[in-house]
Amino acid sequence: MKILLLEDDTVLADILVDYLEEEYEVLHTYSMKKALCLSEENTFDLYIFDINVPDGDGISLLKNLRNFNDETPTIFITAFHDTKYLKSAFESGANDFIKKPFDLEELTQRIENIKRHFGLSFLVNITKDLEFDTQNHIVTSKTSLEHLSSKESACLHYLYKNRHRVVSVEEMLQNLWEYDEMPSGDAVRTLIKELRKYVGKEHILNIRGEGYRFE
Repeated sequence: MKILLLEDDTVLADILVDYLEEEYEVLHTYSMKKALCLSEENTFDLYIFDINVPDGDGISLLKNLRNFNDETPTIFITAFHDTKYLKSAFESGANDFIKKPFDLEELTQRIENIKRHFGLSFLVNITKDLEFDTQNHIVTSKTSLEHLSSKESACLHYLYKNRHRVVSVEEMLQNLWEYDEMPSGDAVRTLIKELRKYVGKEHILNIRGEGYRFE
């Protein structure tokens, strides 16, 4: 699991990085602009953003990311206790909110909740009968075991994590390939065709003119 941490408090940032790196891969920055660059250059499983940083704020950053179809789950951390910030955070697309000071175990539980909700665990039950090993790229049923390519695995995982909505072909191109390696939409359609062989057509629906949705 790969986390982008935006936190300008140097002491807290060091504590969080040391703590999180025991379990996860963490990239940290003090700058909103740098965080935006990192989000464009990498694929993250979770964002942890401070609201108030020297060159901007985490809420504006998340609004920007959401406008570009980045649905990466996000936890805000902040010293603000005013409910208007809580409201703004969730309106920007946040998934959780934690107030300073907080216990590290509380952060762990919030991350675990995000993992359960968005299918970020190592093993994911994507349907009643199918288990998806996201690290080894394997889909297992009671009667078969299918090895996926890394790109097929990434596509299936992305669709599953965003199963509450329709995902467009353009969005998958932006999130599954580097900008200078981006193929045509046919590459996505080919991936979907292969994945349907493994998980069934009934679980990856084609929403005409819009994209695909995992059911």
